[in-house]
Amino acid sequence: MFPTTFSMGLRPLLQAMLVLAAVAISTFIIKWFKVRSMVRKLQKQGLPMPPHNFIFGHLGTAARAMAKLPLDCHPHYLPGQVMRAMPELGPIFYFDAWPMADPMLFVASAAGAYQITQEHSLPKFRVMRDFIDPLAGEYNLVTMEGDMWKRWRSIFNPGFSSSHLMTLIRDILEDTLTFCGILRQHVQKDDMFSLEELTISLTVDVIGRVTLDTRFNQQRSKHDMIEALRSQVRWLPARTILNPLSPVTVLRPLVYWYNTRRMNGFISRELDTRLATHQNGHVVDKAKRSKSVIDLALQRYMAEKPADKAIKGMDAIFKTVAMCQIKLFVFAGHDTTASTICWLYHLLSKNSPALSRLRAEHDSIFGTDLAQTASLIASNPHLLNQLPYTLAVIKETLRLYPPASSTRNGEPGFSFTDPSGRHFPTHGFLVWSVHQATHREPSQWPQPDNFLPERWLVAPGDPLYPIKGPWRPFEFGPRNCIGQELALLEVRIVLALTVREFDVRAAYEEWDRLKPGKGGRVNGERGYQVLMGSAHPQGGFPCRIKMAER
Repeated sequence: MFPTTFSMGLRPLLQAMLVLAAVAISTFIIKWFKVRSMVRKLQKQGLPMPPHNFIFGHLGTAARAMAKLPLDCHPHYLPGQVMRAMPELGPIFYFDAWPMADPMLFVASAAGAYQITQEHSLPKFRVMRDFIDPLAGEYNLVTMEGDMWKRWRSIFNPGFSSSHLMTLIRDILEDTLTFCGILRQHVQKDDMFSLEELTISLTVDVIGRVTLDTRFNQQRSKHDMIEALRSQVRWLPARTILNPLSPVTVLRPLVYWYNTRRMNGFISRELDTRLATHQNGHVVDKAKRSKSVIDLALQRYMAEKPADKAIKGMDAIFKTVAMCQIKLFVFAGHDTTASTICWLYHLLSKNSPALSRLRAEHDSIFGTDLAQTASLIASNPHLLNQLPYTLAVIKETLRLYPPASSTRNGEPGFSFTDPSGRHFPTHGFLVWSVHQATHREPSQWPQPDNFLPERWLVAPGDPLYPIKGPWRPFEFGPRNCIGQELALLEVRIVLALTVREFDVRAAYEEWDRLKPGKGGRVNGERGYQVLMGSAHPQGGFPCRIKMAER
């Protein structure tokens, strides 16, 4: 009697499971057929793409490209590998890796990137929310769209203007001098260490001053808000086309909630203190006015409100949006700059003529007494604008190691064209302006894989002279990087205070002996980028440091 009753009770459950399985399989098959048919239609129109298999799409091409890449490398290397293997594709082509990824339209062309980011700014790719929202919250400038984005971008712009940032030079110098002191300690220890750990702490301290006028002091101790943010980055889904099997864990939402609570608690308290210097939207004592991004934004926001709408407490709308932006600025403001500093040292250590020329330029502007450099910059910040070769080195480093790309949603009815007049429909595709591939595309860059800062100093007509448009580390158009001026300023200061005092060299061979099987090579280079929120040096850039010979 019991077995019969038990089996009868299971029957509805099994039937429901079979129905769900049938629905899931049917949905998968319908989606598979629609994607393959959409791509096959474009192939029949003669639009560029690798050979397309109706069953597997371009997964075979992806597998062959992946075989040449380390499993942990950043997915932005994939389009470049495909282009190198199939140069006939050109710099714009379709790629169907579904179900591992959305069907994609790769763009490694300045003309194509201009059309999707400047001429007609496509909306940000919807999956960006999976990565940015856990870090910054829902109302952040990366994933905002339309009028909301325009309004809040204009409110936060003043804090990142080049003229305003020059007023913060002394703060940036102070944090960079702390960084120099820590480097000297590693010289004394003669140890191998992660350079990126140090540059992250430096850039965190700088962005804390710039955005909140607060000292995280991350270089000397661990700050809870920063540790929560970095934990959030580590828990982001790691799924990519190169490694689609990101572990699924029930703990992730709980960790997100806990870290967000820690970050929001600190930022909320910081924002509340700002009311002490405001009264009905006006600073009580202008001599004590803070120069932070958030204070300038608050002043502008309150100035927009009608005079009869005086605020007695922190405006709820402003506070919500401000918390999102601060988390975004702290993440983006330290993450990409920290990596760029590592790549600068790496490329200079491998190119001694460039290093010698850079040091000579600094001697000519700051003198040969290294101890006086910081005070010279503090008294005359515009000396930093007299370093053309330094800027060329920075731009060339960002060309070879761009920290990010631009991913957009295609739109119904929107196509863009290549120079030959071919139309590329975007609807149904992730439109990916791939900076890594664009920056090394041979038709746009002579000697694309070589580190040649001179290309940024030659006159028009020189074979090395860069054409307009392909250099896009900060993107162009209305949605370009709001913090690009800060990044360039910060990196120039770091180089001015360190490049003549220290020799920094990668220690990947030593690191690999300690951690065998942890890394590979990309285009023959052991130092490559991995995805952790943005592009980072693999292994945190293990290095050794010594005092430079003068």
